[in-house]
Amino acid sequence: MQSQCVMDGMLPDFLDDAVVAAWSASGAPLVDLLRQAHTPGRLTGFRRGGRAAVLVTDPRHVHEVLGVGGDRYVKRSHRARPLLGDGMLTASGEAWRSQRRLLQAMFTGRGIQRWEHHIAGAADRVVGRWAGLARRGEPTDIAEDVQFFTVDTIWRSLTDRPLDEETYVDLAAVQDIVAALPADVGGAAALPPEVEAALAALDERVHRAIAEARVRHSAGTDTDSDTTHTEAGSGSGSGPSVLDRLLDAAGTDPAYTDRLIRDELVTLLVAGYESSARTLTWAFVLLDRHPEVMERAAGDPRAVEAVISETLRLYPTGWLLPRHATGDETLDGFRIPAGTDLLVCPYLTHRDPEVWPDPETFTPERFPVRTPLPPGAYLPFGIGPRACLGTRFAMREMELLLGELLARFTVETTEPAGEPVFGINLRPAGPLFARVRERT
Repeated sequence: MQSQCVMDGMLPDFLDDAVVAAWSASGAPLVDLLRQAHTPGRLTGFRRGGRAAVLVTDPRHVHEVLGVGGDRYVKRSHRARPLLGDGMLTASGEAWRSQRRLLQAMFTGRGIQRWEHHIAGAADRVVGRWAGLARRGEPTDIAEDVQFFTVDTIWRSLTDRPLDEETYVDLAAVQDIVAALPADVGGAAALPPEVEAALAALDERVHRAIAEARVRHSAGTDTDSDTTHTEAGSGSGSGPSVLDRLLDAAGTDPAYTDRLIRDELVTLLVAGYESSARTLTWAFVLLDRHPEVMERAAGDPRAVEAVISETLRLYPTGWLLPRHATGDETLDGFRIPAGTDLLVCPYLTHRDPEVWPDPETFTPERFPVRTPLPPGAYLPFGIGPRACLGTRFAMREMELLLGELLARFTVETTEPAGEPVFGINLRPAGPLFARVRERT
């Protein structure tokens, strides 16, 4: 039986079913339906396949669902479970709390310093590559370059080993797997055969890394003595790798089987490179359209940080955060019956004109914000108990690479950027070809 307060409340405004049917027949992306449902400041929604979905965009409602109500509005079935398994992003309850505790100290507070040499080593490779391209006058695909950088950075942090080309091919296939996943919880779960093959190759590569690390771990091998490792910019002795930490946990906690270790590594791989790579790509798209901003940011760390923050506002990689009401709830006086899906949409929240004047305009000068924002108004990494654990890691790697590249090179795209693709993440379609030139 519903509680009296839920029974007395009104349901949010729902789109007419005919509008939803027309959208479904058109084959348009989900974001088009959300735009039709969106009314700033109000809860709205739609029904699809017999299920109710409430669109959550107002900062007050976002804060209530993700922050205050983090234990009441949960993930019904994570869209990325075929890829992530039971890793920290898909886990819930005590399993999630235990997994997060294990890794939290490595990615928060002073723990972030242990990854500085890995980030710098990966950035040096990109700078060196661009210097060669500039001398030869050859174009490059910025989307590919920043993806290699972010995969290299997270792989070094996970395994204490630099990335090689063969490993990169298997790990970078994550982008094809992610692209095949449904945009929201109502999508299809089956993966195409070629994506299943990519997933199998990824699994093989990660399990091989686990086996090799276990041998070194059991023997107590000092990874700092590895010549290739040290020359690549790693091995500063700043602490164990993530994989070492997981293998330590396996020695005392039977939950940490090889399968769970695999799931944690893949979760951190996806979280550690997908969002950062897409954000860096979007940053170059925006800077190419605003060369005056590119010039201001060259050699100015604060301007670089503002560019990243504004890019995340316009193009939050996690543009849609589905949640599920496990029981009858009220939200701002509206009834949210048990079983309702809630679609928190940072992409639309970040375009709220009540919070962000001229919201469609790329204006890095908004950051750092001078007046405190309403809770829930800016959430590129989520908010609440399930906010991204690697926020500081991601910001540091993006700021370091973008700062070094802008200080040394000018960038001019040679082809228009692709349109936004609203899948499980928000990315520009296709490559981003450009010519880079050394600053004089």
